[in-house]
Amino acid sequence: MTQATLDLAALAPSLPGPGRGEGAGKGERSGAGSEFGPLLRAVKEQGLLERRPGWYARGIALNLIGLAAVITGTVLIGGSWWVLLLAPVLAVLSTRTAFFGHDAGHAQITGDRRTSRIVQLVHANLLLGMSQEWWNDKHNRHHANPNHIEKDPDVAADILVFTQKQARRRTGFRGWLTRHQAWLFFPLTTLEGIALKVYGFQAVFSKAAGARQSGRSRAVEAALLLTHVAAYATFLLTAMPLGQALLFALIHQMLLGLHLGLSFAPNHKGMEMPDEESGERWGHLRRQVLTSRNVRGGLVTDWFLGGLNYQIEHHLFPSMPRPHLRLAQPLVRAHCRSLDIAYTETGLVDSYRQALTHMHEVGEPLRTAA
Repeated sequence: MTQATLDLAALAPSLPGPGRGEGAGKGERSGAGSEFGPLLRAVKEQGLLERRPGWYARGIALNLIGLAAVITGTVLIGGSWWVLLLAPVLAVLSTRTAFFGHDAGHAQITGDRRTSRIVQLVHANLLLGMSQEWWNDKHNRHHANPNHIEKDPDVAADILVFTQKQARRRTGFRGWLTRHQAWLFFPLTTLEGIALKVYGFQAVFSKAAGARQSGRSRAVEAALLLTHVAAYATFLLTAMPLGQALLFALIHQMLLGLHLGLSFAPNHKGMEMPDEESGERWGHLRRQVLTSRNVRGGLVTDWFLGGLNYQIEHHLFPSMPRPHLRLAQPLVRAHCRSLDIAYTETGLVDSYRQALTHMHEVGEPLRTAA
């Protein structure tokens, strides 16, 4: 499956069906999907799984107009140091671009796979320089097993670690990073925009990519990534002197990474982390709800976080269009309450506090040993 968690097909093992009693997760009544089934039916009855192509068309058009305006403004005032004020604006618009690419990968914009892939290729590969195939593979695994220590790549030990068991294995410079990772988290996210490009290029141009993708698909991705780099460099170097161009790019990429980090940080960090040893076998509802955290707020929060503040609803219904997530929230909250399943929702600042507190606690064994 090349698109991230496409439609409800990914939920098939959890859905009720004639003669199917296997797969009930821990805490579920007999019958696969018996906890999730009623919620799914209620959501479908209200039409919340129906796509909103018009809404997305308007949003994408406005974002492209914004990008064109920033590029035009940069060219017109290039050479003046005032041009650096446009770098943060470009970072915000680039994050909108990432959100649209994310939604296309989930088939939220349209149910047509070919169209979804084209939209994602344009937004991810061409406009951001990030491989959509690499992202989809990684994101699929995250959605299938969120916060699962062995199966979710987002909580695999890397620059950051997310369990004390992972922390105890860290030595040297990585150990120092782990001891201070809560303080370093947001500074490190400024590198996320660059890291996404590096990982994408590595995935597309590595030998392993040939086993995952057809030659044509890989060639398209590679061509778009190279086009992005060439166009980005040409745009900056023709609009302003080299020193300004480097500083503009640095501000743009660092703020892009920070904005992405601010959008993704509240979602799962500090929530339940199932693993193989614990023997947890949750069904779809509990697996997605207990590992996710929502962020309260109004339209500004929705816009700033790209709808990812409705993380629980997004994980339960990955193909649900972004504007419907807030409409589904009352249904999901009430359903969880009826089943006595914890539905976690907090304010934006407190969500960061909880995430950072968790990362600080993870590094405790190394700080104690030191």
